[in-house]
Amino acid sequence: MNTHLRLRTEDAWSPIDLDHLTTAGAAHLFRRAGFGASLPELNAAIKFPLTEVVDGLLTTTTGAEFEQQSQIMKTVIQAGNLPVHLPAWWLYRFIQSPCQAWEKLVLFWHGHFATSAAKVNSALMMLAQNETIRRAAYGPFESLVLEISRDPAMLIYLDSVTNRRNNPNENYARELLELFCLGLGNYTENDIRELARAFTGWEIQSGRFAFNQFQHDPTPKRLLGNANIESGQEAVAWIVQSPVAAKFIAQKLYRFYISDLSPEPEVIQSLAAILRENKFEIRPTLRTMFTSRIFFSKSAYGQKIRSPVELAIGLLRCLSATASPVQLASNLSGLGQSVFYPPNVKGWDGGKRWINSATMIGRINLIAEILNHKETRFIGDKNRLDKRFDVDNAESAVRHVESVWLSQSLDDEQRKKLTDIVEKSTPRRESRLLCAFKCAATLAEFQLG
Repeated sequence: MNTHLRLRTEDAWSPIDLDHLTTAGAAHLFRRAGFGASLPELNAAIKFPLTEVVDGLLTTTTGAEFEQQSQIMKTVIQAGNLPVHLPAWWLYRFIQSPCQAWEKLVLFWHGHFATSAAKVNSALMMLAQNETIRRAAYGPFESLVLEISRDPAMLIYLDSVTNRRNNPNENYARELLELFCLGLGNYTENDIRELARAFTGWEIQSGRFAFNQFQHDPTPKRLLGNANIESGQEAVAWIVQSPVAAKFIAQKLYRFYISDLSPEPEVIQSLAAILRENKFEIRPTLRTMFTSRIFFSKSAYGQKIRSPVELAIGLLRCLSATASPVQLASNLSGLGQSVFYPPNVKGWDGGKRWINSATMIGRINLIAEILNHKETRFIGDKNRLDKRFDVDNAESAVRHVESVWLSQSLDDEQRKKLTDIVEKSTPRRESRLLCAFKCAATLAEFQLG
């Protein structure tokens, strides 16, 4: 397979013509659909047809042992109801989950329906929202929007709890139209007012969503050209049916999974059509995306800057390693991505916003700190890591990093230069492979997914 496939715009979402992936193709798939994979995992994946590998990634069967440990951590957080412990719990799931693509999608929706524990100030509600998103992540978009609209954490975060019949609060209605479903310019101020009226009476009782009919405005509302909207549920269904909604979500999915750069408008239009053909179901849409020609083209390889979470979790996944979620949460907060604490209702901007002179140094230091930390664990003895991954010199260490991490191969000159640095920088008895990761982290290419 040509790793960086050229294609015509009209061929963007057609299935790529191949039976099995190359190692480079498998690495690309795993770091985009999920966070990454070790070389043994990649070597196992290339023995199967692409469709089977993608279906395996999109599964939601995590296993009883993993969920039991996750539940133990969650129970401790629930007992104290302290939101500050939430990031460590979710980072544990990122690191350990057998279904990394599922967690990656939940992260996408968390950034899309951004809700911060800083304002909600309830670990119980934030955990409940996270589980709601996880449960509905792959399903119809309409169901997810309706669930989020009724979610207690969201009701608090965007002030829907004060949305009363005689004094409608427009905050949630505005963000639902602008940030969650349609995008700026695709609705009017009157649409916001009418949508706010549809959501009146949606409130919280005893920590759960409740509908208060006495605070609901039952009169008809005119929303996006439909004069027969009465309830919030009817409003959500009507908004999601808009062709603009499919285009808006298609654009967000493209940016999250394929490229920070905008494609030709026709590419997004055709992905929106795929969403509609799949009745806005997310799993079959992702399956189409991950098996498409554009996903394995020059439009995708090396066209995304890794977020701090992708950087840290990807490193651990590539080395089959684990780390302290508590320490990791602290490190990632310093780099601007603390899960459960998005900066505002727009979520994280991503792309080039992740990189500046300060964060670049921080990202390099993050790699070194993870690999050097006493709580980072590797399969087997750390001192035998090179042997486990068949690394016997600096050159093989660099090639290993290329295989599992870099989105584009180094040229001969770059490879030799990095190999020389690794050779000179590897302390006695330290893993060459770990040294290669730390040295490669200084490269601009290291930051690209």
